[in-house]
Amino acid sequence: MISDAEGITRALLEAERALSAGEVPVGAVIYDGDELIAAAGNEREMRQDPTAHAEVLALQQAAKHLGRRRLNGCTMYVTLEPCPMCAGALMLSGIDRVVFGAPDPKGGCCGSVYAIPEDPAFGHLTRCDGPMLADRCSEVLSRFFKERRKGSGADRPAD
Repeated sequence: MISDAEGITRALLEAERALSAGEVPVGAVIYDGDELIAAAGNEREMRQDPTAHAEVLALQQAAKHLGRRRLNGCTMYVTLEPCPMCAGALMLSGIDRVVFGAPDPKGGCCGSVYAIPEDPAFGHLTRCDGPMLADRCSEVLSRFFKERRKGSGADRPAD
C-alpha cells in the first residue's frame, strides 16, 4: 500500500506543473490501492472554468478510468485542504479517504472550517486526514503568491 507521504509527494508534482502553467499550485492524485488512476493540477485559468480545481479534475479522471461514478476503495491525496465545492464532490464520489497537505484555516472543509465529507447528515462518509507534509505543500503556494505580488507591483514602494 502506498504511504501517505508518497501520495502527497506525488500530488506535489501536479502542484508544480500547475505552478509552471500559471495556475494556483494545487495538485491531486487518486490511488486505487497502489495503482495511480488519476493525477491533476488546477486548470481554472487555462479552461476559464471556476470549477476546474485539481480535486474535481482528478475525480473525473478516476471515474472514467474505473468506468463508474462511485470511487469506493480509493484514496485522494491533495496538496491543499479541499474547499467546500471539492469537499462536497469528494463526499458525492463515494471515495473512501482524502489526505490533504496544507490546511486551509479560512476555507478548508475537511476539518479546518468544517468537515463536509465526515458529516453523517450527507450519507456517505469520507475519512479526512491531514495535514501531511504541510510545510512542503505551503511552500509551493507561497512561491506562487509571492511571484504574483511581485508581478503586480505590490512589493514596490508607491510613487
